[in-house]
Amino acid sequence: GQLKPGYNVQIGTENQFIVGFSIHQNRTDTGCLIPHLEHFQKMSGRKPKNIIADAGYGSEENYEYIESKQIEAYVKYNEFYREQKRKFKKNPLNAKNWKYDEKADEFICCRGKHLKYIFTRQRKSDLGYISQRRVYECEDCSNCPLKSKCTRSIGNRRMEVGLRLNMLKEKATQNLLSDKGKKLRSQRAIEVETAFGMIKHNWSFRRFMLRGIDKVKTEWGLLSIAHNLAKLATN
Repeated sequence: GQLKPGYNVQIGTENQFIVGFSIHQNRTDTGCLIPHLEHFQKMSGRKPKNIIADAGYGSEENYEYIESKQIEAYVKYNEFYREQKRKFKKNPLNAKNWKYDEKADEFICCRGKHLKYIFTRQRKSDLGYISQRRVYECEDCSNCPLKSKCTRSIGNRRMEVGLRLNMLKEKATQNLLSDKGKKLRSQRAIEVETAFGMIKHNWSFRRFMLRGIDKVKTEWGLLSIAHNLAKLATN
């Protein structure tokens, strides 16, 4: 008897007008970004100059796609805010603060232990994108006084590293922390959440009346037109 969401609505806005939307049956936002952008380009015949999105869209696949389309990305990833805090940067048990020996291809933890490369694991997304994660394992954690705080594993600590993902995250961080990035990030909530707030809260639309993805697209399309007309009338 529990009501569960059946559709994931994605919208793109400019000056708080809805310029594109797409409907998905995907539980997460991560896998919706690329189909949404492709649908927008197909319908409008153009691509956006900048993309500003929250951490739900920050993935290696999405960063690669945006870069291939030569679009400026201001898309956060799930640990973006945490990484900016002093506590994160000063934590000696945080693997991102460990020294990396590029020649030996190994990490050195805060206790001087070496984590050596052992194998590469591949991941495949729902859209078919294949990413690689290099797995490193500590040489010996048995006598380390910090082991209980460092890992829950019975054996030695392991860690996965996405070299390409880290490069893309670094570029994303530079964009997000730039003056332009800070300005665009501050506008994102006003931009897109205003449209959702108008439809869901002000108009009390919290449930689709129709069934089937094609009918739902029509229903949301009419709501988008109504929102834009209402927005135009108040300008």
